[in-house]
Amino acid sequence: MIPRLTSPFAIDDTESTFFESLIEAGFTGDIDASTAARIVSATDNSIYQLAPRAVIFPKGAEDLCVLTQVLSEPRFREITIAPRGGGTGTNGQSLTSGVAVDCSRHMNRILEIDPVRRVARVQAGVVKDQLNRELEKHGLFFAPELSTSNRATIGGMISTDACGQGSCLYGKTSKHVLGLRVVLVDGTDVWTRPLENSALSEVCARSDRLGEIYRIVDRITREQQAEIKRVFPELNRYMTGYDLAHVRRADGSFDLNAILCGSEGTLGIIAEAELNLLPIPARSALFNIRYDNFNNALEDARELARLGVASVETVDEKVLGLAKGDIIWSEIARFFPDNVDTASNGINIVQVLGHNDADLKGQMAIIEKALGNVALRHMGYSIAMEKRDVEAIWLMRKRAVGLLGNVEGSVRPVAFVEDTAVPPENLAAYIREFRSLLDNEELSYGMFGHVDAGVLHVRPALDLTRTDHQHKVRRISDAVVALTKKYGGVLWGEHGKGVRSEYVPEYFGPLYPALQAIKAAFDPENRLNPGKIATPGYAKLLKIDDVPLRGNFDRSIGDDIRAAFDNAAYCNGNGACFDFDATSPMCPSYKATRDRRFSPKGRASLMREWLRLLSEKKVDPRNQAERQNQISSLLNLPIRAWNTINPANRSDFSHEVRAAMDTCLACKACAGQCPVKVSVPVFRSKFLELYHTRYLRPIKDPIVAMIETLLPLIAKARPLYNTFVGSGAGRTILRAVGLTALPAMPPLSLEKQTQAMGVMIASVERIADLSVEARATSVIFVPDAFTANFDPEVIVSALRLAKKLGLTPYLAASHHNGKALHVHGYLRAFRRRASRTSNYFDKLTELGVPLVGLDPSMALTFRSEYAASPETQTKARVLLPQEWLRDHLHSIKIDNPFIPERLILLPHCTERTNATGGLADWRQVFRAAGADLEIADVGCCGMAGTFGHEVRNRSISEKLYQMSWKDHIDQAEGRLVMATGYSCRSQVKEIDRKSVPHPISVLNAMMGSDGT
Repeated sequence: MIPRLTSPFAIDDTESTFFESLIEAGFTGDIDASTAARIVSATDNSIYQLAPRAVIFPKGAEDLCVLTQVLSEPRFREITIAPRGGGTGTNGQSLTSGVAVDCSRHMNRILEIDPVRRVARVQAGVVKDQLNRELEKHGLFFAPELSTSNRATIGGMISTDACGQGSCLYGKTSKHVLGLRVVLVDGTDVWTRPLENSALSEVCARSDRLGEIYRIVDRITREQQAEIKRVFPELNRYMTGYDLAHVRRADGSFDLNAILCGSEGTLGIIAEAELNLLPIPARSALFNIRYDNFNNALEDARELARLGVASVETVDEKVLGLAKGDIIWSEIARFFPDNVDTASNGINIVQVLGHNDADLKGQMAIIEKALGNVALRHMGYSIAMEKRDVEAIWLMRKRAVGLLGNVEGSVRPVAFVEDTAVPPENLAAYIREFRSLLDNEELSYGMFGHVDAGVLHVRPALDLTRTDHQHKVRRISDAVVALTKKYGGVLWGEHGKGVRSEYVPEYFGPLYPALQAIKAAFDPENRLNPGKIATPGYAKLLKIDDVPLRGNFDRSIGDDIRAAFDNAAYCNGNGACFDFDATSPMCPSYKATRDRRFSPKGRASLMREWLRLLSEKKVDPRNQAERQNQISSLLNLPIRAWNTINPANRSDFSHEVRAAMDTCLACKACAGQCPVKVSVPVFRSKFLELYHTRYLRPIKDPIVAMIETLLPLIAKARPLYNTFVGSGAGRTILRAVGLTALPAMPPLSLEKQTQAMGVMIASVERIADLSVEARATSVIFVPDAFTANFDPEVIVSALRLAKKLGLTPYLAASHHNGKALHVHGYLRAFRRRASRTSNYFDKLTELGVPLVGLDPSMALTFRSEYAASPETQTKARVLLPQEWLRDHLHSIKIDNPFIPERLILLPHCTERTNATGGLADWRQVFRAAGADLEIADVGCCGMAGTFGHEVRNRSISEKLYQMSWKDHIDQAEGRLVMATGYSCRSQVKEIDRKSVPHPISVLNAMMGSDGT
C-alpha cells in the first residue's frame, strides 16, 4: 500500500491575504494555489524547475489592473509576479518563485480584424495559429513563423520577440507590432504606439510613471547613440529586449514598443496587441535537397540563401533520423528518398514564393539552375508544390525541436545554448568550432537551424541528474558565449534570455547601466519577473547554475523508476500537447478545459512529482504493485475504506494526481503525437493500480472493468436491458453508480446472424484441419465486445464482404481484449486475461490465417498495451480492416450503382495518431471501389470507449463533440459520412440521433448483394 504523500508547498498568511484581496478588489479570473497547478507551472521547455506561489488566470485587462493595483499595496511588497503564455520557453523566461500570471486560459479572444487596413487586435493569450486560421478567410496572415505556432501565444511571442523560419523575409515579431496595451506595475493601463516628436514631448512632460519611462528612454537613446550602435550587432537576429537600437524608427518616430518587445514581462504585462498583417503568398514551393553530410548542406545553404529565396532551413542526420520515426514521416517520405548506396545525412529545405504561377516558375528556375551547378554538393532533390505537402514538410521541421527528446535512456538532448546567431557568412566556421567544442566534451547532439539568418539550434545530450553533467552546463555555456562573440554574434538569437540573463552585462558592457535605468523606471521595486534581462541597481541577475535544475528533483527517483513509468519523467515541456486546434486529436481533455493540469505535459509533471515524493519515503512503486498483486483486494478492503473516509488523508497529493488522471480519455493521441512519446494512458493505468491500493474505487469501476464479461450475459436478456436503460428509473439508477448514455442493444444478436450465414468459430483445431490452400483464402475477424453486442451489423457486413472477395470468413472465439481493465488500472486482471488471448492468437497466427479487428481502438490494443509486458506480448498482428483490404484491392468489384458523390471518413483518434498509414489505406481501398474518399480533419468525438459513459465526464465528452464532430454531422446532406470507431458512432447516435455507418458497411453495400 502506498503511503500518504504530503505536498511540498504551503501557503503563508501574506499569500492567502493577497488572494483574498484580489477577489475583494474585483478580480474575476481564476486563482489556483493547489500543489498540482504549481507543479505544472514549475517547468517549461528549459532545464530549470521553479515552482510559483500560485497561478492566476485573468479574464482581461481589467483583471490585470486589479492585480497590479493590489500588488502595489505596501503589505504585499514581498510578492512578485511573472506573465506566462504558452509555457514553452527554452530558458526559463516565465518561471518564477512568485505568482505566475497565465493569460492563455481566458484572454484568448481575437477582438478585431480590419482586412482593409490589414490590422488585427487580439488579447495576449491568442495562439498564433488560431489567429492565422481566422485571417486566412481574409487572405491575410501574421507573419513571424515559429515551430511552436500551434500553442505559442501572441503575448509570449511579443515578450520574447519571437521569430523562426522565414525571418530574413518577414523579420521578428517586433517588426509587426503596431501597438501594445500594457498594464504597468502600478496599475497604469496604457496603449503604446509610435509617437511623433510633438506627442513624445507631451508624454515626457507628464509627472507620472509613464512620463518617467519616456523621459529615461528618450534620454538614453539620444545621449548614448554611439554606444548603442557599437553594442547592437547588425544582424537579422539582433538582440531582443530593451532594444535601444530600434526605438527611433526610420521615419523618425519614437517607438517604446522596441523596448517592450522581448522584455519577457520584466517591464509590464501585455494585455492586448495591434498587429500588422500581410497578404498570404499566392504560390509556394519547397526544394528538398539531400546531402551525404551536414557540412556540405551548410556550405550549400550559404550559396542558396544568396539567391533571394524566402528561407533556407538545414537539418542534420540525427534530427533527420528521428523524423523518419515520427508520425508525420509517412506523408513526406517520398520527398526524401535515400540514394541506393548513400543515406541522406543532412538536408536543406529551400522555400520560394510567387505572386502567381509564372512568378513562382521564374523563382524555381533560378534555384534549379543553381542546383545544376557542379560546385554545389548535393545528392539530389525533390520539389513540393501542393499546399498539403508543403505544410507537412514544414510540420516535420517544426517538430524537430521536440524530436530531439525522443531517445531512449537518461541521457537526452536539452536546451541551454540552442539559439545562437552569427552573421550568416560566419556560420559554417562557427558551427565547425561549436561541434568541436561538443565533441571534446564527448557529447552527442542534434543540429538544425535557420541558416539564411545565421541561427543554429543545437541541443547537447546530458543527464542532468548527474553532477558531472550539471557542471558541463556552465562550462559549455561560457565557451559558447566566447565563441559567439568571436564570430560577431549573439547568444540569444531567437528564444529570449531568461535565466541566461547573467551574460547580459558582458554583452552590453557600458550600456548595461542604461538597461538598469529602464528597468528601474518601469519597475523600481523589481516586482516583475525579477532577475531577468536587467535589474535595478541593487538587485542581482539570475545565474544559470543558481536556479534549481529539473535534474536535482529527478535524482532521487532513479533511472530505473523513471524508465518504468513510460516517459512521464522525461517530458521536456515542448508543449505539443497544448495544441489549440479542435480538429487535432492531440489531448482532447486539454482542449475542452484549457487546464494545463489536464494535458500530457501536466499529467507527466504530476506523475514525476508523485514518483519523487514516493522516493523520498523510500517507496519503490514497482515493488508496491508487485506486492499488491500477491494480496486479495478483499483482505485490505477495511483499510482502504478507512483511508477513503479518514479526514487526515484529504490533503494527500495523490488525490491531485488522480484528479488530473480522471479527465484523460485514454485515446493515446499523446503516445502517437508527442515528440517525446509521453504515453499518459500507460502511466495513468499504473498510477490507478497503485492509488487504489490505498483508496476505494468508485462503484462504476468494477462494472466498467467487467464489461467484456457482463455484456454476453446482458445480451441474453436484451429486452429487459433495453427497457431498463431506456426508462427514467433505469437512467437514475445508472447515474447513481456513475454511468450514463448507455446504448440499447439491437434485436438480433451477432450469434444468431452468423449462425444463419453459416459462419463458424475459428477454434485452433478447426483452422489447423484446413488445407494450406483453404487457409490461404480464409480470414478471421476479431469482434470486440462493444461492436459485437451493440453494432453487430458491422461484423455481419465484414463477413459478407469477405465472401464477395472470394474468402471464407471465420469469427474468433470468445476472448477478452482487456482494454477496459487496462484503462482503469486493473493491470493484474488485464495481464491474466490478455495472456490467454495472446496465447490463442499466437496459435492462429502460426497457422497463417490473417486476423482482422474492426474497431481501431480495440484492435490497436493488441499492438500497444499487449506489447508492453512479456506476459501479454503476441506474435499476432491483428490487422485493421483497411490493412487487410489493401491486399485484396484486385478483388473489389462494384456491383451496385450506389456510389455516393462524396464520401467523408471521420477516423477514430487512436487510428489517426497511432496507425497513420491506415488513413491512406482507406483512400486506396475506396479508390479501388471507384470512389474518392475524403478524410476529415477532426479531433476526438468525446466518447473514447467508456469515458463518455461516465457521469463525471459527460460534460467534457459533449463539449468535445461540439468542438469538432458536430459540424460534419450537421452538414451531412449530400455526403455520406462514415466513422471507424464504435464509440464515435455511439456518440453521434446519442447526441444527434443519427446513424453513421462503418466504412466496411458502405463498401459491402457498394459491392452488391451476396445472396445471404
